[in-house]
Amino acid sequence: MSDKSSSAPGPLIALPGHSVITFQGRDAIAFSQAQFMNDVAALADGQWHWSGWLTPKGRVIALFALLRRDPETLWLVLPDGVAEAIAQRLRGYLFRSKVTIGIEDELKVGGRFAEASQARGNAFADDGGSVELGLGTGAHARSLVISTDLDVLPDDGAIARWRMADLKDGLPRLVDTEREQWTPQQLSLERLQAFSVKKGCYPGQEIVARTHFLGKAKRGLALLESGSPIAVGSDVMSDGKSLGRVMSTASTSDAHVALAVVPLERAQADVAPSQLMVDGANVVEAPLRDGLAR
Repeated sequence: MSDKSSSAPGPLIALPGHSVITFQGRDAIAFSQAQFMNDVAALADGQWHWSGWLTPKGRVIALFALLRRDPETLWLVLPDGVAEAIAQRLRGYLFRSKVTIGIEDELKVGGRFAEASQARGNAFADDGGSVELGLGTGAHARSLVISTDLDVLPDDGAIARWRMADLKDGLPRLVDTEREQWTPQQLSLERLQAFSVKKGCYPGQEIVARTHFLGKAKRGLALLESGSPIAVGSDVMSDGKSLGRVMSTASTSDAHVALAVVPLERAQADVAPSQLMVDGANVVEAPLRDGLAR
């Protein structure tokens, strides 16, 4: 599954904002199980899922794809943020755990707007030189490639289209100002099956489980489309009142989208998509696409 293979489906896009954090050691699984919001122990070797790291108050610090390479090796594919800062923060919780947390600077991440050539479902493909993950389904299929040998230059337009596809698929892209602001339910991460309410303790687990079992998730993500750029942190307005807040944005040369955290019961408040405004401009709510859940 080399990224240079003639059978590779479609051109490869360099994603320089993505990085890989590695966990290596006999306690890698146990440490990650105690820290991250999804059930790492339920993964078999060669499988992956979406996961994240929360504050004790249940707010998302980081969101990532977690790959189980073998019983002593995990990879965290981080779309956003300074990987070394997150890794250093995680190291503060190691205590006596036999785990080495590192940054694989030689590993590069690329993407394709096409189905994976070998990876299927939540099983990734590994040929010893590169790793492939399948993202999305059908007309919106995408794939990630992780390798030390991605011979392709960044393309700002392609990177913008990739980010926009993430938002349309309901994958929040976290800028620094939005870290530690939102719970998994407020980011609708159940759509990605990115957290567990049954696996046991982890930071923020009590908040996540209580919200789930008491049915108190009152806010979630909405995808907004606009004719002009949208700023992170802007209020989503309806009839002169603030309805929610923009937490992630993406723009290409001819399109602008955003993810906003808004009330889930907007229909009961007679809020129609055509009534929404951000920064004085009309925005239209569009349906989030399915397919990223693993």
